[in-house]
Amino acid sequence: MKSGGTKTVAPTVARPATEPPPAQRSLIWLQGLVCGAVVTVAAPTALLAGGLLAPVALAYFLDRVPGRPVARTVLLFSLAGGIGTLRTLWKAGHDVSIALALLADPTALLPAWSAAAGGWLLAELSPILVRVALEIASHARAVRLRAARERLAAEWGLPGAEG
Repeated sequence: MKSGGTKTVAPTVARPATEPPPAQRSLIWLQGLVCGAVVTVAAPTALLAGGLLAPVALAYFLDRVPGRPVARTVLLFSLAGGIGTLRTLWKAGHDVSIALALLADPTALLPAWSAAAGGWLLAELSPILVRVALEIASHARAVRLRAARERLAAEWGLPGAEG
C-alpha cells in the first residue's frame, strides 16, 4: 500500500476479440486413446472397419476444403453401406479370421465402397445441380420482369415500349 491508503493495481491486458482461442491438443490425445482401446478390445471390428472405410481415407487426403465436406459425406455414406457387413461379422462370432474372410470377399466390400462412391458423387454434383436450378429460376424471373416492364411501358406510353 502507498502512503495515502490507496492500493496500486496492475493494468490488465485484454486479448483482442479476433484472436482465436488456444488450440486444444488434449483432444488429439483423447482420440488416440480411444482408437487404441478400440483396436485392443475390438480388433476384428477395427480391422474390418479399416477395410470398409478405405475410400474415406482417400477422400480425406484429397479434400482440401476447410471442414472437409466431401470426406464427411463419403464417411457417412460408407458407414451406412458397411453396417451390414459389420453386422455379419458380429453375428458370425467376431473373430479375426472371419474379418479377414469378409475383407477378401468383394461382395462384402461392394456395399460400403459403392455407397462411398455415391456419397462422393452426391458431394461433387449437388453444388452443380443447385447452381443450375438457381440459374434457371433467375432466368425465369428475369423474363417475367422484362415482360412486366414492357407491358407497363406500353400501358403508360413510355419511349422504348415495343409493340
